[in-house]
Amino acid sequence: MDVIETLRRYTLIETPTGDRASLDALAEVLEADAARAGFHTGREDGHLLWSRPGRAGRPLLFLSHYDTVWPVGTLRDMPWLVEDDTIKGPGVYDTKSGLAALLAAASRAGHDGPEIRVLVVADEEIGSPTATGLVRSEAAKAAAVFGMEPPHPDGALKTGRRGSTRARIEVTGIESHAALDPDAGVNAIDELLDQLLRVREFVRPRPVLLNVGTIEGGGRTNVVAGHAHADLGLRFLDPDNEEAVLQALTDLVPVRERARVRSTLLAHRATWRPNEAGAALLARVAEVAATIGQSLDGRPADGAADTNTTGAQGIPTVDGLAPRGGGAHARHEWVSAAGIAERVALLEALIGGW
Repeated sequence: MDVIETLRRYTLIETPTGDRASLDALAEVLEADAARAGFHTGREDGHLLWSRPGRAGRPLLFLSHYDTVWPVGTLRDMPWLVEDDTIKGPGVYDTKSGLAALLAAASRAGHDGPEIRVLVVADEEIGSPTATGLVRSEAAKAAAVFGMEPPHPDGALKTGRRGSTRARIEVTGIESHAALDPDAGVNAIDELLDQLLRVREFVRPRPVLLNVGTIEGGGRTNVVAGHAHADLGLRFLDPDNEEAVLQALTDLVPVRERARVRSTLLAHRATWRPNEAGAALLARVAEVAATIGQSLDGRPADGAADTNTTGAQGIPTVDGLAPRGGGAHARHEWVSAAGIAERVALLEALIGGW
């Protein structure tokens, strides 16, 4: 398998989250490549589940995803490009090169290692709302979990992640004429702004990142707004603050007597703190890397992924096994060709010699 050509094929099929036809087109290509690498393939709600038999014992689970943040048509302005060691294109770094490297490694590795299971998620870029249960159930069967997300910029693996939650605050007010009878109404936008200030004040003294990503509401300037909502992005360093902030969202009460306020979680990934199980797994991976002349270490990361879920479950987990590069979710996204070769070699050693 020519891994660079494989990555080109994957990149030229654009796969924004939620575009089922585009995702299905890439899924068929991935499944054909996985079958050639010795995997049995299947799907569950758009998520790809592959397994390859091995010796008795708990399997190794590899987690990846095939959705990207880029809409169809991005290739017109951000084309596939190879310049020396740099490969550019939407999704090459996050994380189609990881998929290409994993399948290339599996094609080359022997079958005398443990059973290998691979879960390729279809909605990771929006917090895996439909995949998290599947991630949990697959991880519960596994001896160890390897995340195929990008590594740190220097190639180091990831041994913990901030908790990540997408939450929505919804307000229902009462519509009325803004000039003729304003007091008969309750402005949902005004109520929402007050609720957002309350949340910000609660979060301010804590080591929590809060981003108000979208606000929508109302419709006309001569009508008191009857509905409004805001979507929040929250990142947590520790479970205690995570629990406190999420409880505060649940406990929001209206400032205005006739307003109604409701909070819902759109997606939730628990805080994954570094632990002994993860440290032992990292040490084992580093030992395998040393046998092929590679040096590896690891440290926690700020971004979230499906390994939040497995790490928080207490399953031995490391992430960042995709090739090195940079520019995730940015127009200059790129991956290193040499980095791809390095990761193929490492993954082959892990799969074949664990």
